[in-house]
Amino acid sequence: MDVIVAGAGIVGVSTAIWLQRAGHSVTLVDREGPGTGTSHGNAGVLAAGSVIPVTTPGLLRRAPGMLFNPNAPLFLKWSYLPRLLPFLQRYLRHANDAHVTLYAKSMAGLLHDTVAQHEALAKDTPAAKFITRENYCFGYATPAAFAADAYGWLKRREVGLSYDVVSGEDYLADDPAYGNAFAKVVRCHDHGRISDPGAYVKALADHFVDQGGQLAITAIHDIDVADGGVRALHTDSGTLQADRIVFAMGPWSKAIAHKLGVKVPFESERGYHIELVNPSSMPKNPMMVASGKFVVTPMDGRIRAAGVIEFGGLDAAPSRAPFELLRRQVEAVLPNVTYDRVVEWMGHRPAPADSLPLIGANDAQGKSYSAFGHQHVGLTGGPKTGRIIADMIDGRSPNMDMSPFDPKKYVGR
Repeated sequence: MDVIVAGAGIVGVSTAIWLQRAGHSVTLVDREGPGTGTSHGNAGVLAAGSVIPVTTPGLLRRAPGMLFNPNAPLFLKWSYLPRLLPFLQRYLRHANDAHVTLYAKSMAGLLHDTVAQHEALAKDTPAAKFITRENYCFGYATPAAFAADAYGWLKRREVGLSYDVVSGEDYLADDPAYGNAFAKVVRCHDHGRISDPGAYVKALADHFVDQGGQLAITAIHDIDVADGGVRALHTDSGTLQADRIVFAMGPWSKAIAHKLGVKVPFESERGYHIELVNPSSMPKNPMMVASGKFVVTPMDGRIRAAGVIEFGGLDAAPSRAPFELLRRQVEAVLPNVTYDRVVEWMGHRPAPADSLPLIGANDAQGKSYSAFGHQHVGLTGGPKTGRIIADMIDGRSPNMDMSPFDPKKYVGR
């Protein structure tokens, strides 16, 4: 079968490889090339325990104060607010316990075996060297800050996450880079790390091409739709057709999804990172700094601090305030680390209003498939998403409940 996969981030590349291994002829299409967007700029953590959405109870009460607090990790391009409001109304409706419970259960099914899924995807490829198994830690500056996060830890425990809590002093003995920044540290077990996410995705894509896959670097600007199914992609390089088409275009997926009748309420969450190049010392484990909602990750030759949420659309230039916040917070938690220079990056996370990714067929005939909307966990969930899509195309049912991710729940809205 001929299959086109639109989008060469971790989700698209994973899908292409699993389809190729199943014997299909696969063309991977991307406007810039593999691993150049969020798959490059993410925090690099295989976060099996990232099963709590941003939309937790009380968000509506907290959000206004965060927007006006220069030390809070939530930003807004105010000129974008009129366009954002319809999405925001739907987004905030999910800030309730029932939805958090649904989200945690659903995402635990998708993410719990992330390290094994990455290892299976990268086995016998040059990409395997980038994967390590280690704890993912959450650092709290005070006992009160840890206590305030009790709701999230209870929800994680309910879906089977294994973790332990230690004092900042005890953690310091194992990982001294953070000094006295934390009073409490939660260590989440059975997690992992990608030491260079962009290079990792590119290595996987190179393997796909080496095995006979086709890579087309071209922009998709329209699609032909008939009877609810896709007939063709119109690209800068001409028209492309296939028996099946998978859309894994991340934050650029909305327009095509809506044209297919998948009327998902959807926005870009703009994320930021800074990198400390050639640091004098390196943290041992990835660390979520709870006060700033960003992750400090040791990577090849640099330390990356990635996080922050900004709503501002796909087109506006990066803002300075998120970069400055990350710089201040990194200096506070890594006070003794020196480095040669700082690299800055801004990218886009694909965010449906209910925070659940879309994984599955868009139409009853199974002519096209969605594989996007993973918001903060695209790297974590990418390989398993790709394997699920490949199984669906081959007529096999995944061994998990896929109804929360079904794109067809948006059809007819």
